[in-house]
Amino acid sequence: MPTLSDSQREALMAELGGLRRFCYSLTGNNADADDLLQSTVERLLQKGMPEDAHAAKWSYRVCKNVWIDELRSRDVRQRYPATVTDSEVALSTQEVAAGEQELDAVAAALDQLPEDQRLALSLVSIEGKTYAEAAEILEVPVGTIMSRIARARKNLLQHYSPQRDEG
Repeated sequence: MPTLSDSQREALMAELGGLRRFCYSLTGNNADADDLLQSTVERLLQKGMPEDAHAAKWSYRVCKNVWIDELRSRDVRQRYPATVTDSEVALSTQEVAAGEQELDAVAAALDQLPEDQRLALSLVSIEGKTYAEAAEILEVPVGTIMSRIARARKNLLQHYSPQRDEG
């Protein structure tokens, strides 16, 4: 793992004030300058620098490159903003608890199914396998998979009925 020599580390420490000012000149604000300085020092500590490199010059070059990377990253984020859908909106604690209760009820109902039905239903409905793939995995005919899934669905309805919102 590359490391800085003692003399390079000392030179970097001596240059931090100037490097901080350079960061500010690139970013134009204190918060971004502090972040850039931190990223630069992290990069230098992670990647090290060539033994014959002048520590101050090298650190400014790394700083400039880190800033260019940040600008490119910001450009991409602006061009392709993450769109928030209704399903990604933060849920209330009550909604989370209700969802967890629902999952527990479904899991309990699945646990009550006979193993052959649970396996067939899980492969097709949860794992997304085709009937043919499930039949191959379980080493049974496709018709048997179809029959097991139909029985599993019927049994699930007996063991579990979701609460419907009325209103």
